[in-house]
Amino acid sequence: MNYIVANWKCNPDSVKEAKKILIGYKKGIKKSKKAQAVICSPAHLLGLAKDTLKSLAAVGGQNCSWENCGAFTGEISAPQLADMGCGYVIVGHSERRKFFGETNESVNKRVKAALAAGLTPIVCVGETREERIEGKITDVVELQIKEGLKDVDLCTTKIIIAYEPVWAIGTGQACSPQEAGVVSQFIRNIACDKIPLLYGGSVNAANGMSYLAEAGFNGLLIGGVSLQPVEFNKLVANAIAL
Repeated sequence: MNYIVANWKCNPDSVKEAKKILIGYKKGIKKSKKAQAVICSPAHLLGLAKDTLKSLAAVGGQNCSWENCGAFTGEISAPQLADMGCGYVIVGHSERRKFFGETNESVNKRVKAALAAGLTPIVCVGETREERIEGKITDVVELQIKEGLKDVDLCTTKIIIAYEPVWAIGTGQACSPQEAGVVSQFIRNIACDKIPLLYGGSVNAANGMSYLAEAGFNGLLIGGVSLQPVEFNKLVANAIAL
């Protein structure tokens, strides 16, 4: 199974535009056992996404609290996401780490909350440009996995890891399939070779399949291009054709 995951981030700026994107998906996504499309929209659009796409795609949150409910203004909990029909949730995205102070420890608590609610966490790991230049890629990734997934049995738990080199996100400078492939093998060596691995970072329809066919990944985590239905649908179709 290949997973093609759309991360809309804080987009689009209107429900009207969201409907256009979702209808575009609906026109092109083909249902298949070979590929699972997952749409991670802003929380207020999850119901719309689920109602529009139905069984063509799953829906997921972009983050979740480690608390189930209570006085935590601005948070959305894993049980709330599950109640909305989500099957997945992105955890530990680099933008959450950079702009909102999330740490490996808080990622670990969110992962456990997601699992307890029956969600599949998509756990993001990856190095900054400075860490890459300093030759710390595997050190950073290993620490993020060991601390972020502490006390989680990776071989028996339904979990997905997404390798997103921070320097490649939204820059148009995707990591080469060869370099990404080295990291994917490293992750399998320290985690579990049964875990689905995704690649993310300046992915598009032209380069996306090289990460699946050449670098050993089981899917893609797609940012800006996921707001372009034609491009996203191509990636789903190509994943089915592999």
